[in-house]
Amino acid sequence: MTTTDAVNLVIGLAVLGFILYRQMQASPVRANMRLPLILAVIGIIQLIDFLQHGTHNTTKVALALAGSLVLAAVTAAIRAFTVRVWVDNGQAWRQGNWLTALLWVVSIGLHLGYDYLILGSGSQSGVASASLLLYFAVTYTIQRLIQQARAQRIAGAGLDTSARAASR
Repeated sequence: MTTTDAVNLVIGLAVLGFILYRQMQASPVRANMRLPLILAVIGIIQLIDFLQHGTHNTTKVALALAGSLVLAAVTAAIRAFTVRVWVDNGQAWRQGNWLTALLWVVSIGLHLGYDYLILGSGSQSGVASASLLLYFAVTYTIQRLIQQARAQRIAGAGLDTSARAASR
């Protein structure tokens, strides 16, 4: 593992810790996409930096990246339904639980494992760490969009689901 790979992984783990902390807190459902945009920009920069250094099998790297981003979307869609969404005083709220956190960790394991499955070890294996923030951007965006849709559906129906969700 190169120094750049290690730095990318440390940054990724710090971001994961921040995301997990935020997911467990009750907070309003927002349409703001600032965090996913920041993660995407930094993720693209890291990925470009990775691709500019060393020799890579372009087809395998593209397959690893595309498959990983599909995994990001699928795991986000599953994870989004573990987040409690309710309306209180006209404001939509959301809060993750232990299953949400577990699925975040599993999602990262899938991202890293898929990279290893496609590329194996060696000089190309750094694509997983180089694309980790981009992965976070995609998975976080999909999860947020699903939560927003759920919140709009609940608010549009005039339902206050806090009592119903609390009874689950």
